[in-house]
Amino acid sequence: MSPVRDRHARRPLRARRRLRAGLVQLLCAAVGLVAGLTVPSVGIGPAVDGGRLVEPLVTLGVGVIGVVSLVYSLLFGVVQWSAGAFSPRLHLFRGDPLVWRTFAFAIGVFVFCAVAAMTGAGLAQVTVLVPVAAILGVLTAVGLIRRLQTRALMSIQLAHVLDAVAVQGRRVIDQRYPPGSAADEDDEDDEDDEDDGSGAGCPTPARTVVWAGRAGVVQQLDLRRLVESATRADAVVVFRVAVGDTVHERSPLASVRGGARRDGVPDGVSDDVSDDLVRRAVVRGLERSFDQDPMFAFRLLADIGLRALSPAVNDPATAVDALDTTDGLLRQLAVRDLTASTVRDGAGTVRVRLVVPSWEDYVRTGVTDLLPVAAASPMVLHRMLHLLDHLLEVALPDHRPALARVRDDVRSLLAGPERQAAG
Repeated sequence: MSPVRDRHARRPLRARRRLRAGLVQLLCAAVGLVAGLTVPSVGIGPAVDGGRLVEPLVTLGVGVIGVVSLVYSLLFGVVQWSAGAFSPRLHLFRGDPLVWRTFAFAIGVFVFCAVAAMTGAGLAQVTVLVPVAAILGVLTAVGLIRRLQTRALMSIQLAHVLDAVAVQGRRVIDQRYPPGSAADEDDEDDEDDEDDGSGAGCPTPARTVVWAGRAGVVQQLDLRRLVESATRADAVVVFRVAVGDTVHERSPLASVRGGARRDGVPDGVSDDVSDDLVRRAVVRGLERSFDQDPMFAFRLLADIGLRALSPAVNDPATAVDALDTTDGLLRQLAVRDLTASTVRDGAGTVRVRLVVPSWEDYVRTGVTDLLPVAAASPMVLHRMLHLLDHLLEVALPDHRPALARVRDDVRSLLAGPERQAAG
């Protein structure tokens, strides 16, 4: 497609596609099937009696799949219960590629052992590569299970959870707001022209696109084809929802303005930004994802802090640890421009407007939401004050008013217990 000039929106333009777990399992099963059909007939190396291999191969195959199933049942029960103690939205272990790749490999080993046993049963001599490959496959599966157990143990430890959230948060922040980036010089002019999608002040009436699918969370936006179509139609698509928001049936999704056919568009090429094309740009899921959602890391850290400060837990030290991680993420955002919300075509014309979090949104989610429950914990309030004082020293001028307001609130909360102690 045409290059996109706006560096802020260049990376979120393309959705991150992952190979589905079911496809990986199917691929491993296919490899095991082909290997089970062909390897017994290979005339390489010493040979063994094919009939005598049937029972060992079946035992190895059934054994590895049974052990993997048992381990997975235990791990998911323990890990999911433990992760819920931090946040019900925390699914780092479940989304780890090692989880479903290990299961896919175990399926491949099982299929190989079963098919090789049936193939070798009809042969007088079978190459020794068959039992060697089966044993190596089982040992590899055991090694992966051991690694999976270690990963599961780490995923229920606070330090690992905070580090994993921070790593994911930094990655998506760097993608959305590249270091040293600044908004285009004419972004302010674009904001003056922006409306709520109703078409007021625009020469062409706007039409509203509503969500027609099931309710769900906007996990990503895949804007490549949408920008191409908007360029051909000389249109602007203004989204009403942000990544991380929940869309419901028949709720407004976006507004489309313009649509006049441009010169140079070949005949037969669609020049219309259809409602279906706008909907297909939204990658819907059941829960939030880190992929294009910088706010998700702050939401998880706030969840950990809120639960730690609840009367049932009363663990202010954990809340301080969560604030330490929030501090690191806010320091990254404090020196970056967060206002860019447009995607442009190769000519520099705005084609898509996005709903993006503001600096105030990040501060509110990461710090302000904790103030009501942190009021009775001087340890947490002092850590907040340290966080805000440092951010005020390094933040861009536009970001400082929001920090100053929150700092005043924290100081007011601290002044109460100090006056009581003095009295």
